[in-house]
Amino acid sequence: MKIMKFGGTSVGRPERMHQVSELITKDDEAKIVVLSALSGTTNALVGIGDSIANGNREKAKQQIDALEAHYQSFVKELVKQEKTCNKAKNIIAEHFEFLNIILKISFSEALNKDILAQGELLSTKLFSIYLEEKGVDHELLPALEFMIIDTYDEPQIGTIKIKLAQLLQLHKDKKIFITQGYICRNARGEVDNLKRGGSDYSASLIAAAANASVCEIWTDIDGMHNNDPRVVKKTVPIEQLSFEEAAELAYFGAKILHPASIWPAQFYKVPVKLLNTMQPAAKGTLITEEAGSVGVKAVAAKDGIFTINIKSSRMLLAYGFLRKIFEVFEKYRTSIDMVTTSEVAVSVTIDNPNHLKEILKELEPFGTVEVEDVHTIISVVGNEIAQTPNILSKLFESLTSIPVRMVSYGGSKHNISILVPSEYKTQTLQLLNKGLFGLE
Repeated sequence: MKIMKFGGTSVGRPERMHQVSELITKDDEAKIVVLSALSGTTNALVGIGDSIANGNREKAKQQIDALEAHYQSFVKELVKQEKTCNKAKNIIAEHFEFLNIILKISFSEALNKDILAQGELLSTKLFSIYLEEKGVDHELLPALEFMIIDTYDEPQIGTIKIKLAQLLQLHKDKKIFITQGYICRNARGEVDNLKRGGSDYSASLIAAAANASVCEIWTDIDGMHNNDPRVVKKTVPIEQLSFEEAAELAYFGAKILHPASIWPAQFYKVPVKLLNTMQPAAKGTLITEEAGSVGVKAVAAKDGIFTINIKSSRMLLAYGFLRKIFEVFEKYRTSIDMVTTSEVAVSVTIDNPNHLKEILKELEPFGTVEVEDVHTIISVVGNEIAQTPNILSKLFESLTSIPVRMVSYGGSKHNISILVPSEYKTQTLQLLNKGLFGLE
């Protein structure tokens, strides 16, 4: 069995949904097809939730009506037979009736997650109806019946494995299954989600739970590129990455892949392929245990970075000082990306400012604390690049005009990271594209 995940742009127009149906019926291997919401839908649902939360229900009503009109137009092009067309219209009516009912209910965070779930529920149901019209035998598997997270928002892979196996056993005569990405149930049994971009995560978890032969992630770009094609003019796709390299790139900003989506596939040894729905014949990128080659492969950028500097000539060299600092971040479940130390100071970077005020207050007893924001981490990733001859000289020769704030080297043999003010992000990526890859 293989997993095929299609993102919002891959199902965002009726003709693309038609193309997806061709891709999933090309071979006879059993498969679970994971769909995101239609492109733009999640943003629209976020807007609806924000309007309701702010008490602007009139605006929320206008947003709901606009989104419903979009789906009505979508269905006209998706299906043609009267029977399936009526089914599709009834599904749209059902889900938008739910959204209109919410306008009359007191807003809560749990209710907002119900709102956000509508996108994936709609895309999978409509795609299922299209497959029915095409005569494709399949089964719709509700993700809310098997995708479970715990009180810390961590997926329960053991439970997912058992529940998914039970559902598949009920329909063992089927070879094609359709399910939702992104959505799940939490420890209280409420509708929840795996955060933005979580459909990749869903696909990887399902691949691990089903012991899949491969997890295919289909998007609108032909694999992972050596640099950000939205910023740099000339980039090239990477043929093969190790799980470690892919994890570094995803975590440090490569938008094609959700940062958490690597570990389930890596732990259960399921190869991941990044493929292009618009160019299905393209090789894409294979992610597996083997790196395929040594050296620099890609550059990624992670925005929204905060730098926290703690200066303390009295305490820095004291036994247990760093441990006490790190315990503050652990207390507030805030990950640290980069760390540098000197004789009188320690600097760390974080990308989650939700508990920044509390963290700063608890750090004050250790010394003078300063915060800088609007920074970007640029990561240079490749198999064993820390041991690659002249890599540091090449990197810094490329960046003589860039005010580098921090450097992380040696913590990982696959990654060298630098911190720069965000205003220099584009220039840094372009200079590295030329200096490391010879591309302009």
